[in-house]
Amino acid sequence: MIRIDFDYLEQHFPRRPADAHKGTMGTLLSLTGSFGFAGAAILSAKAALRSGVGLHYQVLPERIYPLFGTAVHESVCVPVKGNDLGTLCKADFPTVRTLLEKATAVLIGCGMGNNESTADNLKAVLENAKCPVVIDADGINVLARHIDYLDGSKAPIILTPHVKEFSRLSGLSVADILRDPAKAAEDFSKEHKDITLVLKGHRTYIAKNGEVYENIAGNSGMAKGGSGDVLAGVIASLAAQGADPFEAAVMGVHIHALAGDIAAAKFSQTAMLPSDVIDCLTEVYAKIEDAIN
Repeated sequence: MIRIDFDYLEQHFPRRPADAHKGTMGTLLSLTGSFGFAGAAILSAKAALRSGVGLHYQVLPERIYPLFGTAVHESVCVPVKGNDLGTLCKADFPTVRTLLEKATAVLIGCGMGNNESTADNLKAVLENAKCPVVIDADGINVLARHIDYLDGSKAPIILTPHVKEFSRLSGLSVADILRDPAKAAEDFSKEHKDITLVLKGHRTYIAKNGEVYENIAGNSGMAKGGSGDVLAGVIASLAAQGADPFEAAVMGVHIHALAGDIAAAKFSQTAMLPSDVIDCLTEVYAKIEDAIN
């Protein structure tokens, strides 16, 4: 097992060419948010944009478009009708398929809802995407019922469950996972070849094909709803910019944790919010750029 440090960021962080433009810095497609969970889409989108992606397309049910559009000004919004539950539905996928053709990474799951309509969309994304797909939150919960969706997908996949979600996904009890989370992550990664697993917790473990990285940065102030949405946005943004999916996951976890430590120092672990972590990403990226330029 390898412990992540700042040197890893210096070695693997994507360099921005002097002649870069929005079309060369990656295109992230997000299928996140639903009625009652607009915040998840907002947090993940803001984190992705703060993390350098050139273009961000946000597909979202029209019922939450006013909330999202007011909060996030830099995304290209694609409102769709959705269903009576306020989530994306199967009829929305032709729009998604068109956007997939230009995407360099996809983020799906944050607050999207867990029903058969969202399951249909996840299945269709995995069948059609050729770029990295980051699956978080409700996307993980869908996979817990449909683990076969992972079979035969041509897309590099990054899964970002917390312990309870991982319990549903793996069939292990929470107690068994907590007894040795590194081993649980390693075993899952050996069973599901070429899939990157980010097992979130007090110590976060990133595993692929039996190789495990451990992150020890971060603090308990990050134990608030929305922190996982921020992390998913960071990882997806790095993957969209061309980082290897496993490296994007390792870097994203550490960058998110370092920003969390800055937020705790500024606001306290009690008072800090996931939105503060997004704001503190600027200091982490400034430090990385100073180191690599």
